[in-house]
Amino acid sequence: MLTAALPNPTTRRRLVGLLGLLGAVLALMLAGAGPAAAHATLQSTDPAQSSVVATAPQAVTLTFSEAVSLSNDSVRVLDPAGKTVDTGGPAHADGKDNTARVGLTSGLANGTYTVAWRAVSEDSHPIGGAFTFSIGAPSDTSVSTTALNGAKADGVVAALYGTGRTVAYGAFALLIGAAAFVLACWPAGAAQRAVQRLLMTGWVALLVSTVAVLMLRGPYERGSGLGQALDLSLVRATLDERIGTALAARLLLLAASGVFLSLLVGQLGQPAPRPAEAGDAGAAGDAGDTGAADRTATDGVRTAEDAEEAELRQLERRAAERPQHEARLGLGVAGLVLAVALSATWVGADHASVGIQVWLALPLGMLHLIAMALWLGGLAAMLVGLRHGIGADVADRFSRIAFGSVAVLTATGIYQSWRGLGSWGALTGTEYGRLLLVKTGCVIAMLGVAWISRAWLARLRAAPAEAGTVAPVEAPEPVAVAAHSDDPLRQAQLARQQAARATAGRDRGLTPTRAGLRRSVLVEAVVAVAVLVVTTMLTNAPPGRVASEIAASGTANGATVPAPGVPAPQTVPGQTLELKLPYDTKGRTPNAKGTATVTLNPARTGPNEVHLSLDGVDGRPVDVPELELAFTLPDRDLGPLPVPLTAEGPGRWSGTAQLPLAGNWVVSVQIRSSEIDQTTEIKPLKIG
Repeated sequence: MLTAALPNPTTRRRLVGLLGLLGAVLALMLAGAGPAAAHATLQSTDPAQSSVVATAPQAVTLTFSEAVSLSNDSVRVLDPAGKTVDTGGPAHADGKDNTARVGLTSGLANGTYTVAWRAVSEDSHPIGGAFTFSIGAPSDTSVSTTALNGAKADGVVAALYGTGRTVAYGAFALLIGAAAFVLACWPAGAAQRAVQRLLMTGWVALLVSTVAVLMLRGPYERGSGLGQALDLSLVRATLDERIGTALAARLLLLAASGVFLSLLVGQLGQPAPRPAEAGDAGAAGDAGDTGAADRTATDGVRTAEDAEEAELRQLERRAAERPQHEARLGLGVAGLVLAVALSATWVGADHASVGIQVWLALPLGMLHLIAMALWLGGLAAMLVGLRHGIGADVADRFSRIAFGSVAVLTATGIYQSWRGLGSWGALTGTEYGRLLLVKTGCVIAMLGVAWISRAWLARLRAAPAEAGTVAPVEAPEPVAVAAHSDDPLRQAQLARQQAARATAGRDRGLTPTRAGLRRSVLVEAVVAVAVLVVTTMLTNAPPGRVASEIAASGTANGATVPAPGVPAPQTVPGQTLELKLPYDTKGRTPNAKGTATVTLNPARTGPNEVHLSLDGVDGRPVDVPELELAFTLPDRDLGPLPVPLTAEGPGRWSGTAQLPLAGNWVVSVQIRSSEIDQTTEIKPLKIG
């Protein structure tokens, strides 16, 4: 009887093998992560952006702030007519993984050439952009926005890819949270079909979403359509990247998790053995055969015998429960390693794997994911448990786990926010910061609902009649009652019988207190879905720290992004556009303060004649030691495109600006009035 639930040698070997496999995969995932800066940025190009070279170069070279992965069409070079003039097959220059170089065909004519590039940064995010250079002299170009569509992901592919990632997060939480709930709170739930379906739903959803993300990754990186999802060459290329390795490892871990689930249900889903109630029948018989005098004479003996029997039953009960405790312990260790390894397939290929303090960000990122799964996945299992009448003791155990998970989420979330933002300004000035605020609001809402759930749980605990486990309600056997009987009593009996059968198996044990607890937990789960969606969007957005550094770098180079809400003047092609930019370098020289006026003609895509004038506060022209003019198209990661200026007199300069694409451009003027006094002023404008 006691050996029925004891793990046999085969089961033990499977557990040991499962732990070994999970540990090996986890070590493989962690070994591949190294320090870098999240989201690579283009640092320099050869030929330089907007430069004019005397002779045709043999190749185009791009240098990034961190290592990038390249594909066969990562760098494309188009002539003024839009024809491809590169030799294809870009590669890293001189073996440096932060560069990309592509050769050019011979005999290139004079004119303006457009370089469109796309790569994958070390944190697995695709990046792209475009710039121009000229041979001999600038010229008109017919390259349009549609020719550079590869710099952005296809809308349908991006939506499906994001959906797949969201489903994967939810499935991970469901799988890990439900398994933990069964192991730690409700072992008997492993025998419930609803719990088994919950576990299998999480496993299948994670498997399907992982395969979908793997198939969509290639088109997502290259900006191609959904039809390329079945291109095996793109799948092979994805598997060569860090995120491909992570996805492949996740599939292997899912195979191991299938074994884990079978052991979980097989071991905990068996009925618990019941120790023999020795001596009960004999005691009952003896009570009727002895008289009052005999009972008085044997009280001392019976007391000793009862104590021995109680101790024996206690030992038998412990012996009967020990195999299940051992099985729960072994499965708990295996489940923990599995959860850590699965979380590493996200953390090892995302923001935590690059940037500052990678050694700390990786383990804290995994803790954050696991705590999220214990809380959110446990909520789903809690809903099923309430449906099946679990007692207050089970809800209490989950409440303690949820409290610990929230504490871990808070601590790791604060660190991740600091690491990702870098400054208070990034909280509202970047997409990452704004999404973080939305996620924080959703989590606060969840905590509020959780507080209500704890209040309902306290009520349930305070009601002894409701606190225990509620046995399932079976449908009563039908009583033969004539369907058209005239007897009112029989008709009432039939109505009660039909009502009982209709409600049997539905809302079993849901007293008003249990129903209130179930409703509040359901609301928590709904808000949790919103948290998962925002989390997916956060992982796709560049961290605020990186976005701020990119903006600062752009300002230092003479270009920056205007403040939100600043309207961009609409240009009229063929007409001259005039922009006035007041400036103040905070210096004491006469040229330290005034107005810069930029005129653009014909204010359309292609070459534009530019005139720049500086006037002091008195309206007279002023000269400065250094002056730079540049144009940037932030939406396309194009620029800054500096404009070579030629002096035409005091406070007057002219040049030619190449604006290859239509869109919301930013013009920046960097003015240095003395050796130490300098400022950069910007103005938006819309071309096309």
